Amino acid sequence: MRIAIAGAGNVGRSIAQELIDNGHQVMLIERQPRMLRPDRVPGADWVLADACELSSLEEAEIAGCDVVVAATGDDKVNLVVSLLAKTEFAVPRVVARVNRAENEWLFTEQWGVDVAVSKPRVMAALVEEAVTVGDLVRLMTFRQGEANLVEITLPPAAPYVGQPLRDVPLPRDSALVAIVRGRRVLVPTPDDTIEAGDELVFVCTAEVEDSVRAVVLGPDSVERTRNGR
Repeated sequence: MRIAIAGAGNVGRSIAQELIDNGHQVMLIERQPRMLRPDRVPGADWVLADACELSSLEEAEIAGCDVVVAATGDDKVNLVVSLLAKTEFAVPRVVARVNRAENEWLFTEQWGVDVAVSKPRVMAALVEEAVTVGDLVRLMTFRQGEANLVEITLPPAAPYVGQPLRDVPLPRDSALVAIVRGRRVLVPTPDDTIEAGDELVFVCTAEVEDSVRAVVLGPDSVERTRNGR
């Protein structure tokens, strides 16, 4: 893919290097000359420009990118970059960094954001995922489709432990996309069984999260969660 990243700070450079290592073509856009350090990510195309300026994005040929990442340390800048990328250049995928948790509500499809990445939310989700067994943990929200990536660590008393996935009546608008079992990541098939201790990773809409929880953990699990038990 051809990917443009606005912001060549530590976050932007780290993302760029990871994507280059995975075989993608990356362009880093930075407006401050002192931050222009091509030696830090030599595999990227470096552009000295203001990503909030329409003319700069035109010169950088943003319209030819598959993904734009707004990765600056300023939420206002990230919102403007996202909006321009989506509305002016029809970039298929826009990912935006959220720096301040109180601004997270702004990072929606109305501002051109397909996926918003909030460091506080991600860190909280990782903490919950590490210690929570028997409840649903939301890992990420995909804004455009109003879908969430959620995880459930299966307790021994869960209703379908030891049974094949074909017997698990998941609701509409939900899909089990991976099973993490120890050090293995399994792509689930109807014949696979789910076992105690499995981390089940789902993509589902917010509206069916309670239904997924009720199926996988039992009908009383939703009420237990709401009561904080």
